[in-house]
Amino acid sequence: MKNWASVYLPPAPEGIKHSPLKLKDSYSGELRELSERSISSYVCGITPYDATHLGHAATYLTFDLVHRYVLASGRSLNFTENITDIDDPLLERAKRDNQDWQDLALSQINLFRDDMTSLRVIPPTSYIGVVEAMPIVMKKIEELIATGFCYEIDGDYYLNISEVPGAIENLPLEINDALNVFAERGGDPSRAGKRHPLDTLIWMRNRPGEPFWQSSVGNGRPGWHIECVAIALSTLGSGANSCISIQGGGSDLRFPHHYMTSVQVQALTGKPFASIYSHAGMIEWQGEKMSKSRGNLVFVSKLLNEGWSGEEIRLALINRSYESDFNWESTHLLRAQEKLTRWRSNLSRESAALATPFIQELADCLANNLDTEGAIAAVDRWCMATENGSEDASPGEMARAIDTYLGISL
Repeated sequence: MKNWASVYLPPAPEGIKHSPLKLKDSYSGELRELSERSISSYVCGITPYDATHLGHAATYLTFDLVHRYVLASGRSLNFTENITDIDDPLLERAKRDNQDWQDLALSQINLFRDDMTSLRVIPPTSYIGVVEAMPIVMKKIEELIATGFCYEIDGDYYLNISEVPGAIENLPLEINDALNVFAERGGDPSRAGKRHPLDTLIWMRNRPGEPFWQSSVGNGRPGWHIECVAIALSTLGSGANSCISIQGGGSDLRFPHHYMTSVQVQALTGKPFASIYSHAGMIEWQGEKMSKSRGNLVFVSKLLNEGWSGEEIRLALINRSYESDFNWESTHLLRAQEKLTRWRSNLSRESAALATPFIQELADCLANNLDTEGAIAAVDRWCMATENGSEDASPGEMARAIDTYLGISL
């Protein structure tokens, strides 16, 4: 899959100390430290049946900040993002609009790339669609079936999660809540013949009128979770204690998608999938979660066409607690615009306050569970010191730090 344009990342300023990044694990609630030198990260990408809305953007900006800090601290990063370019919502939208599903997917993938470029998101090391990854997905399906943990119902194959150690015992929700969420998000807990209601679909036999692929278990297409398992393991390898460092995405993926992905990896490898499961909060608008099913969407491309800059959209979305839900209002853009105007004014001076202590504070905030509000406040305090007459250094160092850590080029 064609990636989007690379982003220049200025080196971190000299003299800045970078503590290991700590992120809250969404399942345990604990802060966990990423101390290894080589970080592997898998972030779930879009299902391309509509344009990038602010909920998508907020998630990818969150992990862009994670990736920027990892690189600024001198660590290496191997980052994979997938595209779910074959899925029920895509097929349903294409049928509704009398459009070829592949043409629809391609048009939305192209728009997504443009949006990520405008928001200055670092492109992934590997950007892979499920369709192009189908050979490795089918291979992983064969491997999973070979474990003996799977069974068949009328040509469909399921993973029996009761056979995977800890899968039922460690559910992140009470069982009744898990069953309800599972049904809402693509699961089929009431299907006759399943050994456990939460058993996950691995391979779905061909349905009339739908695209299919040939495999050793018949014609059909993969289930959702195994697609990410295959792409992640094939591009990121496997570490000593867990397969990868970070599994990331929006909080709506916490269950069932990311949990069931981890269960499938456990069945295949005997190891945990990730050291940290990190999730960005939902963006709400008009009192509800912003989602395609509700239709209460604010699109990145629409805001760009209205004249808002990528920097303004970016700052408006990152100036919050990443893990909390966030109610979107147009005033957030106005406040971001005002803040950027102030930053530019101070950065345009011939001399300014010494930036190093403020940059150190910015870096420390990001290292502490991605405290972007604290990091942005550190830049504001540098502006205040400059405005109050402390002008004995070049503002260029702060300009580079804002770019390096926050992804805003001024």
